[in-house]
This record gives sequence, structure tokens and C-alpha cells, in this order.
Amino acid sequence: MNADEILLETEEAMQKAVDYVLHEMSTVRTGKASPSLIEGIEVHVQAYGSNMRLKQLALISTPEPRLLTVSPYDPGTLKDIERALRESRLGITPSMDGKLIRLPIPELSEERRKELVKLMRDMSEQGKVRVRSARRDGMENLKSAQKNGEITEDDLHRNEKEVQTLTDKYVASIDEHAAHKEKEIMTV
Repeated sequence: MNADEILLETEEAMQKAVDYVLHEMSTVRTGKASPSLIEGIEVHVQAYGSNMRLKQLALISTPEPRLLTVSPYDPGTLKDIERALRESRLGITPSMDGKLIRLPIPELSEERRKELVKLMRDMSEQGKVRVRSARRDGMENLKSAQKNGEITEDDLHRNEKEVQTLTDKYVASIDEHAAHKEKEIMTV
């Protein structure tokens, strides 16, 4: 494997780590209604005999800043969706309204906001660990390529600097998104 392939593979791994963390952060409740809060919830649909994600079963919308509505595509899945929402870790009680489920988003207490900020910091740290792991793998691949004579020692040093630059870029991206999300959580 040449140096360009190693750098590309390393950058892809870092991007995947950042994407995963951003997706996880989007599921954290901020006191504002957002479809991403519930779209990934697994629903066991008895009629189909399988588990499906909520976004595959229903239209999720935000008619008001503090309200989510869930409109199932198949009215037969309404009870299954309600059960999944009730059993989820969100702590939001769904209310049935004919063929629609309403999810009012309550205000967050100061204590709960602090817990969520702590959770955000843990998520961002996990993302940074994944980015650093991709960095380590990239460095090892570069050293292996140099050892096998595929790249020169000068290429090794130049590409090691490039891997470090990528690492700094992706870690900064995680920090930036985490800071934005923390501000969003703490804003009353």
C-alpha cells in the first residue's frame, strides 16, 4: 500500500469516527423538539414480526418548538410505536390523538442539563479516542510501508506530519460540535 492510500484510509476512518459522534450527539435531548431524538428508536412491529426503526414506520414532524408528532404510515403499527416510545430512555410520555402520537418535550431542569453536558463530554471523548486510534493505525501502516521499502524515510516523516494534521483537524471538529451542543443544552 502506498502513502496516498494509507492517508486516504486514515482520513476515512477519522471521518467515520466524527460522523458517528455527531449522530450520537444529535440524539441527546436539548429541550427543543427534533426528529433526530426519536427516529432511531427500535420498534418491534408484531404485525411484521420484526424490529424496525421509527423513521421507517412513521412520519416524524415538529409542528411546534416543543412538540413532536408521529404519524404512522400503517395505522396498524400505532400501538407498537406508542409502546416503543413509552419504553425508550427519553423520559417523554407519548399521548395518542386518533391516528397521531404527540410527544410534548418538557423543560429540562438545571440538574438534567448538567447531566446531559457530562454525557456530551463523554461522547466527544469517545470520538476523540476513535480518531486517535485511526491515527495510530495510520502511523503503523506508514512505518510498515517504509519498512517494506514501499515509501522512503522522507515520505514517512512527511506523511506522519500529514496524519497528525488530519488528527488535529478531526479532534477540533469534535470539540467544536460538542461546544455548540453544550451551549444549546445549557441555553434556557
